[in-house]
Amino acid sequence: MIGLISATAAGAAARDRLAAAWPDRTRVYDGPVKDAVRSAFAECEQLVCFLATGAVVRLIAPLLGGKATDPGVVCVDEGGRFAVSLVGGHGGGANELAREVGELLAAQPVVTTATDSVGLPGLDTLGLPVEGSVAAVSRALLDGEPVALHAESAWPLPPLPLAEEGAFAVRLTDRAVEPAGNEVLLRPPSLVVGVGASKGAPVDEVLGLVEAALRDAGLSPRSIAELATVDAKSGEPGLVEAAARLGVPLVTYSAEELAGVQVPNPSDAPLAAVGTPSVAEAAALARGGELLVPKRKSQREDGRAAMATCAVVRRPARGRLAVVGLGPGARDLLTPRARAELRRAAVLVGLDQYVDQIRDLLRPGTRILESGLGAEEERARTAVAEARAGQAVALIGSGDAGVYAMASPALAEASDDIDVIGVPGVTAALAAGAVLGAPLGHDHVSISLSDLHTPWEVIERRVRAAAEADIVVTFYNPRSRGRDWQLPKALAILAGHREPTTPVGVVRNASRPDESSRLTTLAALDPAWVDMMTVVTVGNTATRNVAGRMVTPRGYRWQQSTREEDR
Repeated sequence: MIGLISATAAGAAARDRLAAAWPDRTRVYDGPVKDAVRSAFAECEQLVCFLATGAVVRLIAPLLGGKATDPGVVCVDEGGRFAVSLVGGHGGGANELAREVGELLAAQPVVTTATDSVGLPGLDTLGLPVEGSVAAVSRALLDGEPVALHAESAWPLPPLPLAEEGAFAVRLTDRAVEPAGNEVLLRPPSLVVGVGASKGAPVDEVLGLVEAALRDAGLSPRSIAELATVDAKSGEPGLVEAAARLGVPLVTYSAEELAGVQVPNPSDAPLAAVGTPSVAEAAALARGGELLVPKRKSQREDGRAAMATCAVVRRPARGRLAVVGLGPGARDLLTPRARAELRRAAVLVGLDQYVDQIRDLLRPGTRILESGLGAEEERARTAVAEARAGQAVALIGSGDAGVYAMASPALAEASDDIDVIGVPGVTAALAAGAVLGAPLGHDHVSISLSDLHTPWEVIERRVRAAAEADIVVTFYNPRSRGRDWQLPKALAILAGHREPTTPVGVVRNASRPDESSRLTTLAALDPAWVDMMTVVTVGNTATRNVAGRMVTPRGYRWQQSTREEDR
């Protein structure tokens, strides 16, 4: 929850805008400011104070306990010009909150955290539990001193200027070790704990068993990724509560799935109870990995039979491939999620001209693998190979990466040994539609006229089907110097089913500085206006030119009334 505090009418107005925009995230604290700040500091994860920074500093100073526990505090001036990340920039999320508040209130976010200022990811913002000398190692990175990376397993990290040797170190490990003086430990979520339980197994017995198993194997509980069990135990209170206390999900598998997993210690008891000879070991091994702790049972002080079992597996390191849509080209149409993925990637793969569009958004040290037109499949293979090597990879494409772009070849190449994240983007059809008006207001279809990958016979059949179905059509890749006959052929097919006056929109370089557009008709369209940077949208029988805008109604009543007027 975000606590909102203000002292003046101007501050209250900005506060109320934030509260209205985030009704489920915020709570307004009224009354004397000192009391409001004290209450919010104790009750909320973050605070936004619409007060002078000096006043906020004096108010929160007696309340500060430590960067690991203090809420993030953002200060907004009375004029709403600046959103200052004051306390808890990383741990409390104040840096990101300042950016969000700034975007909502049209205020300039002010972030002074050293790593953010120079484009380095903070060691405590990598999404992994962190231990050790974060401040000292971060300072060494900022000063350009060699910081060694000791990775006991490959895990996708953002770009960091790490070396093979150095007086300071970052160690990626799931082992229960203490950090050295100039060392930071990062805990990857590499351990899967399979658990079985009798009905009514106490949560303390389950947790005690898990903690003892990890302790005896020299493993850190901070690297637990999930508890896993059989479907029949998905609602067992002891398991549900154990997962909640550990802060990890409880993942379940069917008895049939678990019965197919080879395990070293099968048993007749779970077979009779839930239909599989193994629960703990099979659930831990369901997605593969190395069995570190074979099945073991809990020990009860009262001497009664054990009610819980567990096994521990180190799952294979999984690389991360984000397939990112950059939108049609305008920077303000690049989504915040896309920006975040670009900054998270240690390796960027893309067409050279698309790389140039977003090069300034990449963190220092990002490895860039760029190539020219025609190398789409090669780029897809390269991106997947880098992810399989344990890297955090971003594969970029224009518009939406899933529409005539890189998602399809990449996912055809990828298997289930890597994590794949799709990041949607604004497509060329949508960008062009916004320029033209509302041509896609009813059913519509996109068809590429390039026969480099699809036989023309297939393309023609699809155009004919769209024509007969009276669907608005957006043509991608409509015409190039080597392909100048496909567009006239497609238009002729549509003309067999639509009036010559049917509106047609032609948009070149939608959303870019040299954008151009024209609204014409099916009969008047000159294919010479069109090239590979152009999108052509042909309306259906209901589409109209309204005040110079191309509009397709959501229903057919408009079309019927127009026909009645024509009579």
